[in-house]
Amino acid sequence: MSDWKNVIQKMDDWRFKIPKSYKEGMRTDVIIYADETMIAHIFSENAHMQAVNVACLPGIVGNSLAMPDIHFGYGFPIGGVAAFDPENGGIISPGGVGYDINCGVRVLKTNLTHDDIKDKIKDLVYRIASEVPSGVGKEGPVSLSKKEMEDVLVNGTKWAVKNGYGDKEDIEHTEEEGAMPGADPYKVSAHAKERGTSQLGTVGSGNHFLEIQRVDEIYDERAALAFGLHVGQVTIMIHSGSRGLGHQVCTDYISVMDRAVQKYGIHLPDRQLCCAPIDSEEGRDYFGAMAAAANFAWANRQMLMHWTIDCISKILGKSRSAMGIELIYDVAHNIAKMERHKVNGKEKLLCVHRKGATRAFPAGRAEVPKDYREIGQPVLIPGDMGRYSYILVGTDRAMEETWGSVCHGAGRLMSRSQAARQFTVEELTAELEGQGIVVRSASRKGLLEEAPGAYKDVREVVNVVHNAGLAKKVARMRPLGVVKG
Repeated sequence: MSDWKNVIQKMDDWRFKIPKSYKEGMRTDVIIYADETMIAHIFSENAHMQAVNVACLPGIVGNSLAMPDIHFGYGFPIGGVAAFDPENGGIISPGGVGYDINCGVRVLKTNLTHDDIKDKIKDLVYRIASEVPSGVGKEGPVSLSKKEMEDVLVNGTKWAVKNGYGDKEDIEHTEEEGAMPGADPYKVSAHAKERGTSQLGTVGSGNHFLEIQRVDEIYDERAALAFGLHVGQVTIMIHSGSRGLGHQVCTDYISVMDRAVQKYGIHLPDRQLCCAPIDSEEGRDYFGAMAAAANFAWANRQMLMHWTIDCISKILGKSRSAMGIELIYDVAHNIAKMERHKVNGKEKLLCVHRKGATRAFPAGRAEVPKDYREIGQPVLIPGDMGRYSYILVGTDRAMEETWGSVCHGAGRLMSRSQAARQFTVEELTAELEGQGIVVRSASRKGLLEEAPGAYKDVREVVNVVHNAGLAKKVARMRPLGVVKG
């Protein structure tokens, strides 16, 4: 779409506004965080209209927000953020969370340097790829009983640590301590539980990965010191979600919400935004099921971490403690959470939807782990397998403008099918090998779909949130070895 300049008001170099006068039914403005090049692409795929439609939803508070990684999704755009007031008809929508509930990222630090592992990267990648299940429908080595499944859905990371998959310090460095309150396993269907029974500790497909990295840039020495980061250090990044269980929860509740829209007389500009009032039976049921799926995802990443460390330990012949492996932090991407925020100077409880967006709370918030509370919450933004990933820290400005939220990654430039047509495995492998990056993928098709050229440059995306003041850059990591789902 070429006429975006006739639609959008440029607020500054990093903020663009679509006023609520743009479309009948809008209750608030849309604010898009981007630069001019990104805005042109956002309009070309019509992702801005999804943010416009979100602005029409009942009970929305503040603006309908779009992060610089915004691209077209189901209902909400991926990269969309919106908060709703339960006291004023606010809604909750599966399309505002996504199919992969609590798709998220965790980053581990080590006392290893690049020199310590440079001759063993291929061995490390191949061992992880062979022992940690990845790909569509892959099952893990753990099969849960009915009671164990219910325990996982309520206790998340705490269940995993209690059963020997990690240390109690891992719990402290996980968002919500890896167990979101309000989870109700009885609101998760038998089919969803069945799909998740054998998928704990599995990577899945799509953009999920396990990655060995090295820190190549430090931007904020004070925050880097608090997080335990330095140049040349080896880090490990894990990106996965709630697998088939979360997908089924979303599918189940889209049907529920389709009926709820009729029941409560909610007018929607897009059927994919089906929803229910937060305080309705349908809204409470979905929240309970979604929170349970989120806890499943946290347990999943905890177990992935445990088995990845085990693989590295076997190759290097060192224990976790000898390698100094500690979890820096784990953040969720696709989630709706009840949080207290200031609205017109007064604190209110809001339902904040982050769809392909991540929490970025500043120093002083009680939700931030005690050892980071003077610095702020680590913000983890993965890139593509051929470029960089970043660690940032949350700011007060994010709390004021975006309910403490920023982008969750680079964001796609092209569809998976387009990427599969445009690239070849041979060219892609050669390109990555030329950069010294070892890659193993569960499928040739999956590798092509996740080619670096299919994504925005994460450096540009991160620069937008940094320059807009929503989060401050702390460190940049380069991939050394990647296991793709």
